[in-house]
Amino acid sequence: MMEIEPVTLTGRSVRLEPLSQAHLPGLPRHGLDPDLWTWMPVRIHDEAGLARYIDDALDEHQRGISLPFATVDALTGEVAGSTRYLNIERKQRRVEIGSTWVMRPWQRSAVNTEAKYLMLRHAFEQWCCLRVELKTDVNNVRSRTAIQRIGAREEGIFRGHMLMQGGRVRDTAYYSITYKEWPEVKRRLLERMAA
Repeated sequence: MMEIEPVTLTGRSVRLEPLSQAHLPGLPRHGLDPDLWTWMPVRIHDEAGLARYIDDALDEHQRGISLPFATVDALTGEVAGSTRYLNIERKQRRVEIGSTWVMRPWQRSAVNTEAKYLMLRHAFEQWCCLRVELKTDVNNVRSRTAIQRIGAREEGIFRGHMLMQGGRVRDTAYYSITYKEWPEVKRRLLERMAA
């Protein structure tokens, strides 16, 4: 059975800690960069918006539909962003990894790759998931490339899938990794992180 309880996942470059308002002071310095919110359904403009973002994530956790993390640089202790498990389906042993944002100083670093590895490993090896899903805006080329680079397979486009900030209707690219694919994905991710 999938126990969706707060947990800390630790790697060499990154530590994923249960998200709380205690992480808020580390977010405004880089977390208000407008580029971070371009592809997100909401746009955060100020510290109060970041506090509401955390409250919403914690509310989702209380309702049993997500497990949010603060992404922390393991070397410096600085908050580098946030991510979460979403759309948790216990009976079907399926989760989504999403709502991920990494602040500019940590973009194109080992932080996001290792965070995805830790979350995938936990999902497949602790929760015994059959499938992990990832999705992104069809126009977000950087995110789509990163998702494919970790070894997820594209499954298709959900047209007219979600309303974005400003009223734009988003088409969403869906990806997944299955339990059968995980050993090979894991091997490749470990090789990439070692390099």
